[in-house]
Amino acid sequence: MSQVRTVSDAKRNFYAHHTRPINSIFRRVVEELLVEMHLLSVNADFRYDLFYALGVVTSFERFMQGYRPEADKASIFEGMCIAVGGDVNAYRQDATALIELAKRCSGQQLIDCFRNDHAPEGAEDLWGKVEAIAKNENFKYSRLFAIGLYTFLGEAEPQLLEDAEKRDEMLATITESLKLPAEKMKKDLDLYRSNLEKMSQVLEVIEDALIAERQRREKAEAEAKAKAEGETPEADQPEETVPAADAPSE
Repeated sequence: MSQVRTVSDAKRNFYAHHTRPINSIFRRVVEELLVEMHLLSVNADFRYDLFYALGVVTSFERFMQGYRPEADKASIFEGMCIAVGGDVNAYRQDATALIELAKRCSGQQLIDCFRNDHAPEGAEDLWGKVEAIAKNENFKYSRLFAIGLYTFLGEAEPQLLEDAEKRDEMLATITESLKLPAEKMKKDLDLYRSNLEKMSQVLEVIEDALIAERQRREKAEAEAKAKAEGETPEADQPEETVPAADAPSE
């Protein structure tokens, strides 16, 4: 029997791939997402699917907004996928496929598809994967799956998610169709939105601090420059002329 990979294994594999330091503000985000992905990957009931992929990609992109250096984000995400035995291209491509499908439909059309168990036009193959979730009695629900589903609906009709009553009605229809734990999913999504708001506030504080520090530095430099330009070096000062003494009278 092969040994089950541990959280330590996943972290070690991640840091072997991404060797650059991670900004301290974002390190917790990265490691928590990595651990969540790992624990799912070693669960016997877990099966990778498109909504899960979209949830992973969305969580990473939303919580890593503002990360510097920007170029490191690709390496970090790739390292996370590799660390849990995943394919970074599969995550990206599957997430994109769902987004493209959502943009071809309205929110109401998607609700009708879930309610009446039929595929959106031209997406029969993709919808077959959705049906497989509903028919899987051992389906392993996850927070990342919920985020992917939420993102999927939001791409179809953003305004629908802004109305709490309609949003709850829409999610209730889908959770019933896919036999998902409705109350748990609602709590997971409420926490997700709350954490996004908190992260946004943290980034605003950091940005304000950076702006204030830059302005302080620019002011100090300007004052130093003005002082330097206002002082003439002593060597360049004109010599004081001493009046000649009156010649003695004869």
